[in-house]
Amino acid sequence: MERKELEKVSDFTLGEENVTYAPYFIGKSYLSLLNDKEVFISNVTFEPGCRNNWHIHHGGGQILICVGGHGWYQEYGKEARPLKSGDVVYIAPEIKHWHGAVKDEAFAHLSLSVPKEGSSNEWLEPVTDEEYSKLK
Repeated sequence: MERKELEKVSDFTLGEENVTYAPYFIGKSYLSLLNDKEVFISNVTFEPGCRNNWHIHHGGGQILICVGGHGWYQEYGKEARPLKSGDVVYIAPEIKHWHGAVKDEAFAHLSLSVPKEGSSNEWLEPVTDEEYSKLK
């Protein structure tokens, strides 16, 4: 997908290709740090079909605010939930989950987290193509 098209997914800055976390994503994503004072706020944009691996936030939760396109959010052991602009997802600490774009449309969300001493992300296995292709 062309960068110019991705810049239209939301009104927030697209940022640079997310190379630091690329090993934990299937497909290409972009990351723009919007705020690092007290609360970290980043705009994450996923190309169509891009999703992150299953992961767990230890020591602190995360809030996703969907700002463009359509995507998915799934907690381990539960059905995947479709996401659209305006949806808000609270992810409690210690919950195994993943999120990303639908297969044929880009998706963007703001990611909010409060930094806490000792908090970390544990990156786990990828969401397989077989699992992902079953989502409707």
